[in-house]
Amino acid sequence: MSESFGGRQEAGHGSHRRGDREDQGHDRLRCAASGRRLPRESEPAAGLGPSRNSLREAVRALSLLRILDVRQGDGTYVTGLDPQLLLGAMSFVVDFHRDDTVLEFLAVRRMLEPAATALAASRIGEDQLDALSAQLDALGAEPSVEQLVVAGLEFHRSIVRSAGNSVPCSLLDGLSGPATRARIWRVLSQEDAAGRTLREHRAILAALREGDAEAARSWATVHIASVEQWLRGPR
Repeated sequence: MSESFGGRQEAGHGSHRRGDREDQGHDRLRCAASGRRLPRESEPAAGLGPSRNSLREAVRALSLLRILDVRQGDGTYVTGLDPQLLLGAMSFVVDFHRDDTVLEFLAVRRMLEPAATALAASRIGEDQLDALSAQLDALGAEPSVEQLVVAGLEFHRSIVRSAGNSVPCSLLDGLSGPATRARIWRVLSQEDAAGRTLREHRAILAALREGDAEAARSWATVHIASVEQWLRGPR
């Protein structure tokens, strides 16, 4: 009994040691300056205790998360660590969503984007508004599906970016995949879906130009909810 307990206790100590090493590694990485070249494998291995194989696996994982940039023949560097770069890795994971979770992604977008659009009403400049207006004018009355989708992504990205917070902009970019595919199918299958999309974009733009945060929030909500409504309805 005591041996069994002792074995569990030893395993617990081992787990604590691994946790301590992970914390040390995390602290070192967090304190590293952006763009800094990391030392060779042998140096952190000697300082923290893990094997070189463990370090290589950690570097691969951190590269996928865009925390590290591995340059063949040059070394491993800490990336810029800005939200747009780090959260951009989320889009890779989101692209593996199941079809029955599209509504859940749209619901998250409906929580974030109207709030960012409302904030943009007091921060967006005239030059940005004019650029958005010119973009809508360039589409014409009957754009192709590809033109409408690409322009729509840039329209919303520009508005959210003008709110002055890079985090929701990066999050919404990461969530855009499922919503984009839903919009494509809607335009292809629903009568006047393209026209409705353009009218909603112009309503959002008008609210922004007037500096009306609540109207901008409402139209952004309607815009997203209309896609959700179509997905829930019979087709």
